[in-house]
Amino acid sequence: MNRLFSPAPGARSFAGVARMAIVVLVGAVVLAGASLLPESSPLHVSAFTVSLAGKYLSYAMLALAVDLVWGFAGILTLGHAAFFALGGYAMGMYLMREIGARGVYGNASLPDFMIFLSWTKLPWYWWGSEHFLWACLLVLAVPGVLAGVFGWLAFRSRVSGVYLSIMTQALTYALMLAFFQNGFGFGGNNGLTDFKDILGADLHSPVTRAVLLVVTGIVLALALMLSRFVVAGRFGNLLVAVRDAESRTRFLGYRPEQVKLLVWVFSAMLAGLGGALYVTQVGIINPGEFAPANSIESVIWVAVGGRGTLSGAVLGAVLVNMGKTVFTAWLPEFWLYGLGLLFLVTTLFLPKGVMGLFGPARHQSVQDVTPEVSSPEGDEA
Repeated sequence: MNRLFSPAPGARSFAGVARMAIVVLVGAVVLAGASLLPESSPLHVSAFTVSLAGKYLSYAMLALAVDLVWGFAGILTLGHAAFFALGGYAMGMYLMREIGARGVYGNASLPDFMIFLSWTKLPWYWWGSEHFLWACLLVLAVPGVLAGVFGWLAFRSRVSGVYLSIMTQALTYALMLAFFQNGFGFGGNNGLTDFKDILGADLHSPVTRAVLLVVTGIVLALALMLSRFVVAGRFGNLLVAVRDAESRTRFLGYRPEQVKLLVWVFSAMLAGLGGALYVTQVGIINPGEFAPANSIESVIWVAVGGRGTLSGAVLGAVLVNMGKTVFTAWLPEFWLYGLGLLFLVTTLFLPKGVMGLFGPARHQSVQDVTPEVSSPEGDEA
């Protein structure tokens, strides 16, 4: 019968991904519920902790996006922070318009920073930003379109390896410089901030923060399951084949550049969604989110958790960022050295990441699987 590739075990296990999705959901619900308990209760958690947990889960969305292209398609991206930040700015535009006349200058039609810079009318690319559904569309469309254009040009030219990594880093650096400009229309160095509410709900309310955490957990769980669906079937097998035997895959009649482009765009949209959720948790978005260092950190999260495991990307993002929170409070000047050391230790002693500690049979990474490739027209018994 027709068969595309031999199945890749472990990372595509439905049970493993489902367990991680359940852990994310339960953790978010428990923390959100605990934050609504009276402060006198020993189980109460602060609003700061809830926002911090929401930020970790948003970062996990970025890590999941990186894992899709690096772990499964073999594309080492050093610029995915660009898509994350673009999604954040798209949501930030809506949140700025929600301020309305409550801003410093009391102008309902223009954000405060535009009035300060003597802007007289809203730029065309801000049109419709007062509508939540339009903002949600931009969160997905802007990173998706940019990724589509960039990926089409790069993959069509068969750019790969370190050259592609450098191009992705140049992309996010160029966007960072552009967004730093006051004339670009996004707040310059200060970015977008001073958000007050979302869909009429006070962003600073404990109830709103709790709801946002639960929503972030739900979105991350759904993203995990959707990503598992993408990599578990024929397309997932094709991804692994393109990663491990691109020339052979092309010789058999497939178009590796199209496969890469599809997963690249899907990954960018996931990263943009994570950025939008991030902005609602932290209450600010500025050009610093485009910094290449953020993209490099996301690669480290995936490496620590387990490249090509989906669940490992989420776990790595949460663990590393929890460590960052603790160590930047205790020894802030040594954090970057510790992060570099963590990456070296993981590379040398934990090549499969933390997920590799749970047994090769249950959590084998797709890095260890080189699928058998057959022609699209060929039959195998």
